Amino acid sequence: MTDDIREVDAFLDDAFDGQERLTSADLQRRAIAADLSALALTRIDALPEGEYAQDEAAEAMRALEV
Repeated sequence: MTDDIREVDAFLDDAFDGQERLTSADLQRRAIAADLSALALTRIDALPEGEYAQDEAAEAMRALEV
């Protein structure tokens, strides 16, 4: 597992704390506020528009070629 994936996983744990679903736009805003690395931000920005549960978002970001 690469460092950016670990960073994204930790971010998703925090972002989804108390939340069942979030939109890709919500995740992008929270990622910017969390001051993530450029590579982690690139993964989150590449997430297709829509609403995600935590496991769906993690799976979608792991599948992205960045």
